[in-house]
Amino acid sequence: MIAFVSGPVAALTPTLAVIEVGGVGMAVQCTPNTIAGLRVGEPARLATSLVVREDSLTLYGFADDDERQVFELLQTASGVGPRVAQAMLGVHSPDALRAAFAAGDAKALTAVPGIGPKGAQKLLLELKGKLGAPAAPVLGAQRAAASAPAPWAEQLTAALIGLGYAAREADDAVAAVTPQAEAAIAAGGSAPVPQLLRAALQSLNRAR
Repeated sequence: MIAFVSGPVAALTPTLAVIEVGGVGMAVQCTPNTIAGLRVGEPARLATSLVVREDSLTLYGFADDDERQVFELLQTASGVGPRVAQAMLGVHSPDALRAAFAAGDAKALTAVPGIGPKGAQKLLLELKGKLGAPAAPVLGAQRAAASAPAPWAEQLTAALIGLGYAAREADDAVAAVTPQAEAAIAAGGSAPVPQLLRAALQSLNRAR
């Protein structure tokens, strides 16, 4: 198992970091929040989890060991693969997920792309108690979540800042695609972050 990678950041995309380790570029799949904390040319250390398939070896990277542990625990639920687990951590922090499971908050889980109401209820049954207790009281965590920006907006802002845009530019781009996100949510779905990111980048390119 590759427990972590450490070295200068060679390249970044919205979902991938390339870390130079001993002259070799290691491609690491990351959430936008993790990407946002990295800068090309600067040293980085990512906790990692290697997922082995018959036709691929994929390395997933995390800001810390706690995030990696939650990523691996989420996959103990039936139907949860690495991409769904990563999506869950892209929307919620490890402690926010603990709070959601402790409170039986299915709505928080349906905020994750690809998880519907039935899937959320199933996950609550299978994973309750497995992630441990949240560090903050559940009620406090729920209040914080209610007053915080929408998860898709946080993801989008973090991804844009990670790609080198200023915070003000990122905020303007998020505002530009907000109607598209709200329309998707009103139609009964979730905000499609990859499509929103492409639209946000297009709006930034037009503004320049």
